[in-house]
Amino acid sequence: MKRRDLLKGVGAAALLPAALTQASIGKKKTNVILIMTDDTGYEVFGCYGSKQYQTPRVDQLAATGMRFNHCYSNPVCAPSRLSIMTGKTNVRNYVHWGILDPGEQTIGHIMKDAGYATCVAGKWQLHGEGTFVSEKKGAGTLPQDAGFDEHFCYNLEKSHHDYWKPIFTVNGQQKTYEGEDAYSPTLANDYVCDFIDRKKSDPFFIYYPLVLTHGPFEPTPDSADRSSKNVQQNFEDMVSYMDKLVGRVVDKLDQAGVREDTLILFTGDNGSPGGKKGGIVSELNGVMIEGGKSKTTDAGTRVALVANMPGTVSAGKVNDDLVDFSDMLPTIGAIGGASLPKGEVLDGVSFAPQLQGGRGTPRESIYQYFEPIPGPVPNPVVFARDQRWKLYGDGRLYDVSNDVLEQHPVTEGGSRPRKKLQAVLDSMPSEGLKIYRPPRDPMEGRG
Repeated sequence: MKRRDLLKGVGAAALLPAALTQASIGKKKTNVILIMTDDTGYEVFGCYGSKQYQTPRVDQLAATGMRFNHCYSNPVCAPSRLSIMTGKTNVRNYVHWGILDPGEQTIGHIMKDAGYATCVAGKWQLHGEGTFVSEKKGAGTLPQDAGFDEHFCYNLEKSHHDYWKPIFTVNGQQKTYEGEDAYSPTLANDYVCDFIDRKKSDPFFIYYPLVLTHGPFEPTPDSADRSSKNVQQNFEDMVSYMDKLVGRVVDKLDQAGVREDTLILFTGDNGSPGGKKGGIVSELNGVMIEGGKSKTTDAGTRVALVANMPGTVSAGKVNDDLVDFSDMLPTIGAIGGASLPKGEVLDGVSFAPQLQGGRGTPRESIYQYFEPIPGPVPNPVVFARDQRWKLYGDGRLYDVSNDVLEQHPVTEGGSRPRKKLQAVLDSMPSEGLKIYRPPRDPMEGRG
């Protein structure tokens, strides 16, 4: 029996030692906050070796918690968010850009059903307002229909990235913030902190997808030069401000007296921006890394993952297990004692036991289906990988541990990993099961 089939319909609490299903004081369930940055690759964090960027608060979470070396997302944001919400890889439930099928059971649903107060604050991007096919506009799912009691969402009913004087949808009501200090990342952070204050006596689950560090690359409230047009400098300032906001959440948990009762999971939705639209270049361990967003290399898919809960998650640990974004739902569900979606085949594997120092059931591989803007003809990029090897659906095999940019396909040897990873590819559907294929190429004429 395959692991994903074993997960089908199983109560997630059974997958986790009892200590994480309750707060350390034993009076209520463990709170969970999933923090996700936007377009911030692993290479910008000090805890992953960067000396170029200032990320002291995230680095502190890693130093006092657990850092994962092999966490992988989709190369772009909307498909990554869909996997988090559903515990599935995109081949099973991807419809089109920015659309969460209303029939899907989400991480919000299972946590709410488990007795949690639920909230999402930040970038939603799953209602379909920003889709590239007009006939599917608004065909996705609103936060209140995805199991979230409260929402404070940017980019929900209008596709935009206005950092200053932004538009948010607040519990169903659209609101424009006009003040001179109306900076969208700060506003979403304020809502998260307020929710913690209001719900500190209840078990709560917060999904906090930050607006930062997505383009346009503009100065932050803390930037020395508020008129700067320097893309690289502005990005570095945005990383620093993002880190500051993470620290504000940690400080609020301390102030509310629930820090030791709360598991923080910190990650990013995909790699840093690169290419023609303001490419970011970062130095990591003496190597210059161009942002790889939208690319299937590690620069586009490898992201930070840090877990922190004082007294529960061992301090200073580095974990080399594979983690896929589909793993977030069963992991968080296990922590919350939630039941997994019934009647569904999940691809996610809980890594909750590893958070307490257990071995758990580590993945042997990750499967990825990448077709963010489906056209009339199927044209996905698919691959399977482990920590070292990566096999594409077209037969290309890379030793990514020695060829991180994937410039030299393996032509001799590699028969064992090829066989192993080919079996993974063969076990998955050959085509997206729910993908909508428009009659015309949705990117035609867009340049």
